[in-house]
Amino acid sequence: MKDISGMKILSVDDNQNNLMIIEVLAENLGLEIKSFLDPKEAIEHFNNQYDLIIVDYMMPKLNGIEFIKQIRVQDKEIPIIMITAAGNDKGLHLNALESGANDFLNKPIDVPSFKARITNTLLLRQSHILLKDKSKLLEYEVKQATQTIIDREHETLRLLGQAAEFKDPETGAHIERVAYYSKLLAKLHGQNEKFQDTIFHACPFHDIGKISIPDKILLKPGKLDDDEFEIMKTHAVAGYRLLQHSQSEYLIAGSIIALNHHEKYDGTGYPNKLKGENIPLLGRITALADVFDALTSQRPYKKAWTFEEASDFIIEQKNKHFDPVLVDLFVENIVLFREIYNNFKD
Repeated sequence: MKDISGMKILSVDDNQNNLMIIEVLAENLGLEIKSFLDPKEAIEHFNNQYDLIIVDYMMPKLNGIEFIKQIRVQDKEIPIIMITAAGNDKGLHLNALESGANDFLNKPIDVPSFKARITNTLLLRQSHILLKDKSKLLEYEVKQATQTIIDREHETLRLLGQAAEFKDPETGAHIERVAYYSKLLAKLHGQNEKFQDTIFHACPFHDIGKISIPDKILLKPGKLDDDEFEIMKTHAVAGYRLLQHSQSEYLIAGSIIALNHHEKYDGTGYPNKLKGENIPLLGRITALADVFDALTSQRPYKKAWTFEEASDFIIEQKNKHFDPVLVDLFVENIVLFREIYNNFKD
């Protein structure tokens, strides 16, 4: 299958939550996305370097159809998908098509439909570009070969992460959700794409040290006694020692996460009782993501908390267990965390 990763999207919507949801879904497909609340600002920014435009219809300064007309003055070929809540309005659809729209998405956004339509549209765009400029074929093939190498490294990392959880009752879905929660928190925190990519592929190693814990403790269905809990806590240092001398930047980051994801912002965590920003950001982010998902996940020894119950706990633990800045970002963008929660069920 052809690869659409790295292709560029321009997204326009006067609703910040809608923009953030589209950003998360696009980035999950490996796409680069630039978002605008102001359609006029988006038109000024447009420079024919994008592969797809996604635009809302109902916007106060300039509606989607007028936006499309102005874009078509600059570019006749770029595919444009209009998002509208008026799914059965044939007159609106016809007007949009006559103005230059290529496809439609309805609100609320259906995730499978979004992914399929975006992928198909970009594959057609990609084929058109390659046919139009044969000199790009070689560049494309090199990119594909490079991406294959990267994908294999990522696959190896995923398998190692799953192997680390093999004896633990936690599931692959838990690992995946924690990775997405962590990447989202990193983005909201203002970290660059490299940091976001690193934590996404490194945080699955947060509990790799559990391979050193005896099964009678690791798999105990009830509460651990004090001695057992002291043994369980050694998994943080064990994971760090296992990964710390790696040549891989992902595994080095994994060692930092393994060592620090049980530290608490108020200094009462383990293994080193680090406090506040002395805890590496990789550890602070993974701590919140891991606890939130553990609470909302069913285990043989406990029932799953509701999304609301777990959210309340995160808020209550602000400045205690968790970095207050990260808690505020979690609360302000709760709709995006719910999106991940809903899309990656066990």
